[in-house]
Amino acid sequence: MRIARFKTKDGAVHYGVIRDDSIFLIKGDILGDGKETSRKVPLRDVKLLAPIVPPNILALGVNYKAHAEEGGSSAPKAPALFIKATSALNDPGGPILLPKLAPTQIDYEAELAVIIKKAARHVARDQALDVVLGYTCANDVSARDCQRNDLQWARAKSFETFAPLGPWIETDLDPTNRNICSRLNGKIMQQSNTSLMIFDVAYVIHYLSQCMTLLPGTVIITGTPAGCGFAQNPPVWLKPGDVIEVEIDGIGVLSNPVVAET
Repeated sequence: MRIARFKTKDGAVHYGVIRDDSIFLIKGDILGDGKETSRKVPLRDVKLLAPIVPPNILALGVNYKAHAEEGGSSAPKAPALFIKATSALNDPGGPILLPKLAPTQIDYEAELAVIIKKAARHVARDQALDVVLGYTCANDVSARDCQRNDLQWARAKSFETFAPLGPWIETDLDPTNRNICSRLNGKIMQQSNTSLMIFDVAYVIHYLSQCMTLLPGTVIITGTPAGCGFAQNPPVWLKPGDVIEVEIDGIGVLSNPVVAET
């Protein structure tokens, strides 16, 4: 099932289930008692929004061996957690702003995002996927100069618009074997499979739930494969006029244009 968050022409925001070319509105909370109704609107008449407004965005660094190697580091012995500000949330089709403070080394990172459906604490690994609502595409946009120079990564990852999510939540998905890629202006930059994650989705949920409660609606982005802009020769940074896409098999395509912040 594909669950979308969307805005209608009158400006109202709803959740709904996508079926063919229509969205059937959901009554109630998608993380609780939400039910699909018979009321529907044509998909062409709505604007898709980030499919969840999360209480937290938890993110993993260096979760693919090839990405660790391109960055000159070894594979971590435990998931490398950092946090992106929720104010960085961005919609499908929403512009990625090159920040005035640090506009010249902005990079893309294609990632599988996990949406938690119920509060989870001390979750066993073999039960971890039971707390998942579904999955979507994410782009962990990063200011590499800030990331390199700061003591930690949060600022570099949290500029406005640096957390595009979408286009919808796919609830019926096996996250362990999904092709994932990024395309910059139509050219493939990253191409891998989630089976190559160092720490799989179930382990990540288990691990994180040992130190914090994963609140309903929490988004976990699970790391990016090799092929980021910083590792190209010469480096490839996002610039105004670019279009960056993230595609994951079984979910769809998240596409965002790039513009300069004004």
